[in-house]
Amino acid sequence: MINWGIIGCGNVTELKSGPAFKKVADSDLIAVMRRDAVKAADYASRHLVSKWYSDADKMMAEAGVNAIYIATPPSSHLEYALAALEKGFNVYVEKPVTRNADEARAMAAAVKQSNAKLTVAHYRRAVPMFLMVKDLLDKQKIGEVRTVQIRMWQSRKPKLIAESEANWRVLPEFSGGGYFHDLAPHQLDLMLYYFGEPEKYHGFSLNQSASTPADDHVCGQIQFKNKVVVNGSWCFNVAESLATDTCEVIGTKGKITFPFFGNYVSWKTDTEDETVTFKHPQHIQQPMIEKIVAYFKNEGPNPCSIDEAVVLMDIMDSFTKTK
Repeated sequence: MINWGIIGCGNVTELKSGPAFKKVADSDLIAVMRRDAVKAADYASRHLVSKWYSDADKMMAEAGVNAIYIATPPSSHLEYALAALEKGFNVYVEKPVTRNADEARAMAAAVKQSNAKLTVAHYRRAVPMFLMVKDLLDKQKIGEVRTVQIRMWQSRKPKLIAESEANWRVLPEFSGGGYFHDLAPHQLDLMLYYFGEPEKYHGFSLNQSASTPADDHVCGQIQFKNKVVVNGSWCFNVAESLATDTCEVIGTKGKITFPFFGNYVSWKTDTEDETVTFKHPQHIQQPMIEKIVAYFKNEGPNPCSIDEAVVLMDIMDSFTKTK
């Protein structure tokens, strides 16, 4: 039985992930921790969790858990992951896995020194809609892929972003950057999942609006070893009416179009013009959690390793750090 404890039971755990730990076979959520004891107790009461704590070390010492889900802001991911791994707990850590690639490498080194396991929450790898895209690509429905165009343009207060009392997502000391660091890990991880090992990558970022401490405009390119080229544009200061979330995969025989935060996949070739609409799982991380439980029980592979996340963070750093 995988007995979970959550560190950081905030908004992301309310529907996307938290309830799924009780719904997956051979899995249970038995403890939660939040520094605000009143909010930890409230969460435990509402989600029928038997134990709550305001101190992570105390939860790991007393609650009887054997797996930890880290859902705090990225600034504390490394600290909590190191503590959990040292105690022999398997770990599931939210994205971005850390604030930067150096912290991700430190986490990877700790995993190698530990007998415990760690998976990163790039859960779109297990969501049926994105698996369909992979299937279309694997079957070469649009021929050989030539280029991918990612456009994520949002207002200064994107509707895609989960609300929080303090908007830590635009404070680089907590998030690693701005909204790019919150949304782009999902997008760029899918590129790695679809196209494999990157050969080179570069980009730049700037703070156009100066409305927050974080850069709000990011551009980047990736060339994969299979010669696929990805171009990405992220801008978080456009008019709300111009909000865009789209990915176009262009091949020698057609194109696939889908949003990262929507619910359809379209493809068009000389002989086909199809669109499939999806209803996402109620708890969108549940398919990933099922794979993680299997991995922790030695019944399946790691659905997203820390080594893969290191590559992702290297790419993000190359897009956002001034060289």
